[in-house]
Amino acid sequence: MESESEPYVRLASLRQLHQVMADMNTARSLADTLQTVANGVVTALGYELACVNLVRPDGDLVVAAFSGNQAAESLITGRVGSRESWERRLSMGETWGDLVFIPHTEGWVLDDDDVPQWYTDGPAPRFEDEWHPSDRLFAPMYTPGVQGGQCGELIGVLSVDRPRNGRRPGAWGREALQMYAFQAAIAISNARLRSNMQRALVRLEREQQALRASEESFRQAFEYAPSGMAIAEMGGDQHGRILRTNDALCRLLGRPASAMRRYSFSDLVHPEDIGTLLRTSAEGGRAELRLGRRDGTYVWVSLRNSVVADAADGPRFLLTHVEDIEERKRRELQLAHRASHDSLTGLPNSAELRSRLSSRLCQQRSTHTAALESIDAAFSHPAFDANGHGFDFRPAGAEAFDTFDHHVHTVAPEGERDDGTKGLAVLFCDLDGFKSINDRFGHNAGDAVLIEVARRLSQCVRDGDTVARLGGDEFVILADGLGKADAADLAVRLRSEIIQPIRAEGRAVRVGASFGIGWAHCGMTADEVLKSADERMYVEKRSRPKQHRRAG
Repeated sequence: MESESEPYVRLASLRQLHQVMADMNTARSLADTLQTVANGVVTALGYELACVNLVRPDGDLVVAAFSGNQAAESLITGRVGSRESWERRLSMGETWGDLVFIPHTEGWVLDDDDVPQWYTDGPAPRFEDEWHPSDRLFAPMYTPGVQGGQCGELIGVLSVDRPRNGRRPGAWGREALQMYAFQAAIAISNARLRSNMQRALVRLEREQQALRASEESFRQAFEYAPSGMAIAEMGGDQHGRILRTNDALCRLLGRPASAMRRYSFSDLVHPEDIGTLLRTSAEGGRAELRLGRRDGTYVWVSLRNSVVADAADGPRFLLTHVEDIEERKRRELQLAHRASHDSLTGLPNSAELRSRLSSRLCQQRSTHTAALESIDAAFSHPAFDANGHGFDFRPAGAEAFDTFDHHVHTVAPEGERDDGTKGLAVLFCDLDGFKSINDRFGHNAGDAVLIEVARRLSQCVRDGDTVARLGGDEFVILADGLGKADAADLAVRLRSEIIQPIRAEGRAVRVGASFGIGWAHCGMTADEVLKSADERMYVEKRSRPKQHRRAG
């Protein structure tokens, strides 16, 4: 091409240049594109040597491709020149459009810088436009899409040497090299983009593979976990709806997976545990509660919730781990029962009796009762306005004294007659003649009597009443909502049941019973209530003839 005079350029040369540019844009990788760029300078533009210096991320330029001399290629490929040295080169010499030509008369100052370069031998030029071996010609390559070339970002520099005709390129050669550099910049930018996309696709594929592997690991861990697992919806109208369950949870509750998807945990939990469930769901915490089986029974489980969050939308699902703790809970309940119940009769013991009694009483006489007394005193002296009309100066909010911290106060009937007041009756029972049975027939017989008395007392009271063994042959009954007549009738019925013959150690024995009826009301302690009933029992015992108290 360089031997052709302008404006006459052979069509074959243009075709060759077009083919080189097509090869640049169809190379399969960035490395292939860079080598194609270097080769095209030699094959299509008529230079003996070409080097592609590519800008690295740190700004320096590395020799990325070389063409025309294998010895020089092995010598300088991969070597790096500093950005400062390259900017010095591109700012000196002559500018031919976007090209930079540094003649040998100026280039000698560059012989010792750090830019990789080669040396060619040859005679000194005889003509004015003849190429000198120390002449240098650079074609900067800038990012495409920017008009004016140098206004764009530098991505590399084409270095060319020794035109085959031995002369400096003319106007056509210069423009051809400049256009070639422009097209090379486009090809290199596209190749980089393809390379980045390929790396991104590889990373994406690896991430997807890792995600699929993670999902498969989660699926297997979920499906084959030895304890129950469930995924429930969180938020919205379907909050708590079960979306997925594993086989262990289905076996635990005796329900198929298809049926489980019709429920939420609030549908399955025991009614007494619904509050615990709601707090656990809201906080993503842990709780122990009862879940319903298909057969209508309940099983104790430890339920742990983990909130599965979405980075964009916030919390979305609850991952629930359900562990069967029925055996442990049964042991705990047994231990708690043993601690609060009599080992012989199975009735609540003294500590449990006091606990139940104390839970009904509040210790606030000094404030509550004093306030009521002051109000009653005020009402006993009515006030009148200027016209003689009475007005109520009851303090605002005085009606709040009717309850104390949402507690319904326990009151007791007053006077000897039944005034219709219903209260908490405390029946203190002491067996008559029990010691003689122990002495005559032994403790086994005595134990059998206590067990039977406990059974008869329990059968004669209402559901919700408490029958407790205080100790020895003493029993206490707590019966709420009774008037004085009701409590007396209950004592008569219980005494009648107790005096019936009891089989003990193969023989029939009899015991009697003395009852004292006390009444609990707020302001008293549990011990004060029991002491009051005990005193009344002894009064009742002493008032009856001895022959009526003993049976045996």
